[in-house]
Amino acid sequence: MIESAFPILEVPDVEAALGFYRDGLGAMVVYRFPPEGPPAYISLQAGSSSIGIGFAETVTPPSNMLLWFYVDDVDAVTAALAARGAEVIEEPVDQEWGERTSLVTDPFGTRVRLGAAISPPPDEE
Repeated sequence: MIESAFPILEVPDVEAALGFYRDGLGAMVVYRFPPEGPPAYISLQAGSSSIGIGFAETVTPPSNMLLWFYVDDVDAVTAALAARGAEVIEEPVDQEWGERTSLVTDPFGTRVRLGAAISPPPDEE
């Protein structure tokens, strides 16, 4: 049976991906290969989740994939990523199910949803 699973993004520029996921979202590098020189693969810890980033010369992000990250402040993280060049597809907005969300893309076009719980949710006010 499966013990664990995690996504691996294949990108043509690992350093640009690190600028988005490590520097922009605050994920921590927990593994790097090779240990010296340009990285071919990076494993990141994103809260309680893991994500891999691997080098690939040519890739086309799938339109049916979306990464979701819960963050402490959707507005601040969205603005910080936009300042780093991320495209903001949906500005932060309160959702009826009790979360504030936004939608951005990473440097390679992968859609990234940011979310945070609204306290208290709208229907409990």
